[in-house]
Amino acid sequence: MTETKPSPASDPDKSDISQTGWINRHAPTWSRGYLKLARVDRPIGTWLLLWPCIWSILLATPAGFSALRYDLLLLFALGAAVMRGAGCTLNDIVDRDFDAKVSRTALRPIPSGEVSVRQAWAFLALQLLVGFLVLIQLNAITIGLGIGSLLLVATYPFMKRITYWPQAWLGLTFNWGALMGWTAVAGSLDWPAATLYAAGFFWTLGYDTIYAHQDKGDDVLIGVKSTALALGPQTLPFVIAMYTLTIILLALAAGMVGFSWITGMLLLFAAVHLTWQAATLDRDDAANCLERFRSNRDVGLLIAAAMLAVHL
Repeated sequence: MTETKPSPASDPDKSDISQTGWINRHAPTWSRGYLKLARVDRPIGTWLLLWPCIWSILLATPAGFSALRYDLLLLFALGAAVMRGAGCTLNDIVDRDFDAKVSRTALRPIPSGEVSVRQAWAFLALQLLVGFLVLIQLNAITIGLGIGSLLLVATYPFMKRITYWPQAWLGLTFNWGALMGWTAVAGSLDWPAATLYAAGFFWTLGYDTIYAHQDKGDDVLIGVKSTALALGPQTLPFVIAMYTLTIILLALAAGMVGFSWITGMLLLFAAVHLTWQAATLDRDDAANCLERFRSNRDVGLLIAAAMLAVHL
């Protein structure tokens, strides 16, 4: 490890890295920077990456529990954890100069000096190798889709410099698993998978716009873009529209396979949860935005249950 050199923007009280979390308390000293790079202590990103994979695996499975591919669920869970970590590592390498200027990110491993850029690149290579080893356990079309997703992963960190809609690129990237999960089970793509992908895209646009409101002040100062800045006071109607499209498309995807009343009820519960997010959102309160963003883990669980209930 390199010697820690906190940046001028460092403020432990505002940092998104807990100084008293389990990594600093229990992990070996040499590993702490790498675990923080991969966001191992903040699994919400892994959940948001994994849920579309699970939805499509459940929906593509023809006979519910009796034919459920638990091996695929395990492989996709491992793949989501590894590739989410790889994406965070790449993002921190690319954004290291920006992160050093923002209180929330200044104590991340690279700007703080806990991990050097060279070490971060080596760690990224290791994560990609593990991700590749997971990927090659799947069928040929799924392997091809997985390799194709690397273009989205590699270019996403640069989108905030180019467009006010980096959240749209994240939506394309984070929901790729909806296509891969389907092909891993069915061996080919079909309309339900494409519809799930679209539903996930709009879901991501909604929740990541909420997330982006945490950083809008710093984003203006350092010159990066987001939907939070593009939309401003129009954020609430936009989030409502995105979440509405999400539920409609999820219901449509389920209907293509076989809709049950339990599916409808569970999607209604998910819609109520998303309505709560929008109704209680305070876009000028960072803690409020973070809480609503994180609550999408539970939305994903409700949707997964709904997709499984299709077969009932």
